[in-house]
Amino acid sequence: MEHIALPDHLVLLLTEHFEVTPERLTPSTTFEELDMDSLALMELVVAAEERLGLVLPQQALDLAPSATLGEAARVLPSPVPPRQRSAGAPSPLTAS
Repeated sequence: MEHIALPDHLVLLLTEHFEVTPERLTPSTTFEELDMDSLALMELVVAAEERLGLVLPQQALDLAPSATLGEAARVLPSPVPPRQRSAGAPSPLTAS
C-alpha cells in the first residue's frame, strides 16, 4: 500500500489547534480515532477558514467524525499565497 502524505496545512491545523501529535496523522486515521467529535470538526473548519482567509465549501462542513484525514485533505483547499490572489477578486470558494 502506497503511503500518501497529508497536506502540511492540515497537519499544522491539527497539531496546533488540537494538540495531536504528527505521528498519529495518516490519511486513513479518522477524526474519531483522534477523539474529535462533530463540535471539534466545526472548530477545525473555523480554524481552517481563519488560516486560509476564505469560506470553505459545503463538503468541508459535511465532514463527520468517521471521516478520514485523507477525505478531509480532499475537501480542505490548500492555502493560496497572497501574491497569487487578485486584489478585489472573490475567492473561487466564496463566489456564488
